[in-house]
Amino acid sequence: LCTFEPNDVMYCPQCGQERISEATSFCSRCGYLLTGTAELLRTGGAVPAVSGSSSPRARGIKQGLFMFLLMFIVAPIVGMISVFGLGIEPWPVGITVVLLGLGGLLRIIYAFMFESKVPAAVSGGPAGRILNPIENLATSALPPQRDVPASDYVSPRKGRLEISTEHPSSVVEGTTRLLDKDSE
Repeated sequence: LCTFEPNDVMYCPQCGQERISEATSFCSRCGYLLTGTAELLRTGGAVPAVSGSSSPRARGIKQGLFMFLLMFIVAPIVGMISVFGLGIEPWPVGITVVLLGLGGLLRIIYAFMFESKVPAAVSGGPAGRILNPIENLATSALPPQRDVPASDYVSPRKGRLEISTEHPSSVVEGTTRLLDKDSE
């Protein structure tokens, strides 16, 4: 199959412009993102696996577990500070346990009930859009290139500036003229 070596010439799949250098990430003519295309050519068309991506559900469970376990470290420290440092009743420990312990458990429950178990790169998140250049063929960050020859441009005439009366000077005036024509 077709493989892409770093020193091979690469052309933009959208407009056919030759890639200027390996360091460029976008087409110099149409602005098409070339990094995903180069990666596809290097792998022979296979989409590379996204490493390190986890689902929102997995991240939520990790966050909740971290909060819950943090309670076992922070609550005793708050208790010692409140009793020995401030000489007050240890009521701040209860607040710490409720906030971190119950908050962590609620975060885990929320992750199980409402968050997706599909990683963002697979579900079409930002990483998935970068890896799928075919999706970007119809949309481009830049408008299409227009080839207008220099002979089409006309230099302005010297002399007095003339204001045309064919075109109205404001939208309201143009609308009024159209309404006058309709009423006749």
